[in-house]
Amino acid sequence: EEMDVYNLTTVTQFILIGLSDLPEVRYPLFVGFVIIYQITLLGNGVILLAIVSDRKLQTPMYYLLGNLSLLDILCPSATVPKMLKNLLTEEHSISYIGCALQLYFLVALAGTEVFLLAVMAYDRYVAICFPLRYSLIMTKVRCVQLLFGTWAAGFLNSFVHTMSTFSLSFCKSNRVNQYYCDIPPVVALSCSSTYVAEMLVLVVGGIFGVGAFLITLISYIYIVSTILKIRSAEGKRKAFSTCASHLLVVFLFYGTTIFTYIRPTSSQHSPGRDRLISMLYGVITPMLNPIIYSLRNTEVKGALKKVLCLRICSQKA
Repeated sequence: EEMDVYNLTTVTQFILIGLSDLPEVRYPLFVGFVIIYQITLLGNGVILLAIVSDRKLQTPMYYLLGNLSLLDILCPSATVPKMLKNLLTEEHSISYIGCALQLYFLVALAGTEVFLLAVMAYDRYVAICFPLRYSLIMTKVRCVQLLFGTWAAGFLNSFVHTMSTFSLSFCKSNRVNQYYCDIPPVVALSCSSTYVAEMLVLVVGGIFGVGAFLITLISYIYIVSTILKIRSAEGKRKAFSTCASHLLVVFLFYGTTIFTYIRPTSSQHSPGRDRLISMLYGVITPMLNPIIYSLRNTEVKGALKKVLCLRICSQKA
């Protein structure tokens, strides 16, 4: 079943090459990923619960944070359950439709997160650079419009890439050099011209990705310059504390993305190492985001304490 499929005009399934072929590492990896996935679901779920249950957190900034937590639940859920099944059963196959759906949702959710981080940076820019006009600019209606735009752009962008990727012919091999279906490893299997698919990734992905990155970067250049103009040390500390968590999340997201996709390819990099780096990008980042926000944000910490207190009190009753 795991042999390469040659000289076939149609591939009906793909073989996902797991994180490790070593049998002694399979079970420790499974246990490790189950723990990471559970922490991710719990951490992001608790933040969503805190935002929904605390009226003080029902503001544009926290609506955006709630959407980030939702994305951090959905994004690993597109890949981790299938990977856990592969580790436990040694069943590495995924159907053609299953692979297309996994790629579509993964690219859509990751793209939405890129746009959402840009919107969150803009939100902090308005809050710090125009504090008196913030409530007029970032209304709930404007926040909903921005959120709708981020999700729509993410899913539309993914639809274009998924259609171009799966319109290719696959006949060389069906072994995907990854533990999930992603554009580069799937396109690499094509025996037809990949020029259009690759150009779409470069042009469409480049315009959207670079555009969102520039919005984030320019917002933070203005934020930092505004904070530096504040004379009092307490004022600087207060202003910086409102955006420190988001800045850490941005560094984490773009750092792992650049390390996964944009680093130079070299023959020294083993496929196993590449898969391990993409695991870092896909699984660790969503787990760390709620930890960063709950540790650094006093309002989130207060809301989390309320949620936990209510839970403990209800259990005692």
